[in-house]
Amino acid sequence: MHKKILLLGSGELGKEVVIALQRYGQTVIAVDAYAGAPAMQVADGFEVINMLDGEALDAVVAKHQPDIIVPEVESIRTERFYDYEERGIHVVPSARAANFTMNRKAIRDLAAAELGLKTAPYRYATSYEELAAGAAAVGMPCVVKPLMSSSGKGQSVIRTADDIQRAWDYALSGSRGDLAEVIVESFIDFDYEITLLTLTQKDGPTLFCPPIGHRQERGDYQESWQPMPMAPHLLEEAQRMAESVTASLRGAGIWGVEFFIQNPTAESNGTVYFSELSPRPHDTGMVTLAGTQNFTEFELHARAVLGIPVLSIDHVRNGASAVVLAPEGVQADASRVVRVAADAVMPDTDFRIFGKPSVRPYRRMAVGLAHGPLDSDAHGLVAKAQEVAGKLSVG
Repeated sequence: MHKKILLLGSGELGKEVVIALQRYGQTVIAVDAYAGAPAMQVADGFEVINMLDGEALDAVVAKHQPDIIVPEVESIRTERFYDYEERGIHVVPSARAANFTMNRKAIRDLAAAELGLKTAPYRYATSYEELAAGAAAVGMPCVVKPLMSSSGKGQSVIRTADDIQRAWDYALSGSRGDLAEVIVESFIDFDYEITLLTLTQKDGPTLFCPPIGHRQERGDYQESWQPMPMAPHLLEEAQRMAESVTASLRGAGIWGVEFFIQNPTAESNGTVYFSELSPRPHDTGMVTLAGTQNFTEFELHARAVLGIPVLSIDHVRNGASAVVLAPEGVQADASRVVRVAADAVMPDTDFRIFGKPSVRPYRRMAVGLAHGPLDSDAHGLVAKAQEVAGKLSVG
């Protein structure tokens, strides 16, 4: 069962994937645009390339001759994956899935236009003028996102016409790759949002993790908790939608499927809106490192990649995570060390330090974790995870 695996993207999520794969005896080569990335620190080898350079990507694949390619970020020349797949290399979850989901336009059109999933009204824009027209069409307030980005980069809200230029400039500055196009979508008045981690398997059923609630700032998650209490019929609808879109994209792996949820009222049974999807472990799923399930999201991904069956995903205990960010005014040449206070160790908590080699404002550097029994309150666990995170500081 030994395979050579090329991991494209080597951040903190990739680091956990490497660890999970190595526990199953695999060889992993970690690739990213900068040296010393977290996954490189634990991988069997590494390469530093611009993954948007198709020729550089081809050269790395030719050099290492991997059995499996696991994409972990958006900024990859994903159209190359079709050729790799034709040559017998297994792309996770599939070349189609990786190519579609690295671009918000492709996945939104698939979900809304082809599969008929309920989404917020949306438009695309390749200029300030098109953005202004799109904002007028979907109504204000509305949300603007680059078609290719991650962790909330380039995402902002337009509340008045005065915000349009700023939103356009910010979206372009946060865009990954060479794509100068954005999506503008109506602002949904939702009660909460969830990540539904969805496991697809080569020869087994699609399974779902308990829903994960999360809170965002600047488009990036700050805390997550599992499970998120929600009406059973709304959870069933989210699962139906997640299974529909993952089946269309094909392949085996863990998927982070995001939804906006409106609670039932006297006038409505509630509504589930499809938001986004990533074909890999999700940042909000770091809460599974608190032992909330029989397998973390990273272990689930590794098993699916290797074709090891998962018979069930069991909810073991409740948990929460809270991120540790570099401060707003941090300088690029500042110390990247995460300092741990003497009183950081508390009952039923833990933390992870990612070991990133550089800092920038709001860069995610560590995460605090907390867990409790199945009847524990999510708010209390989030507060405890925040307390742990508060004991960690970027030097």
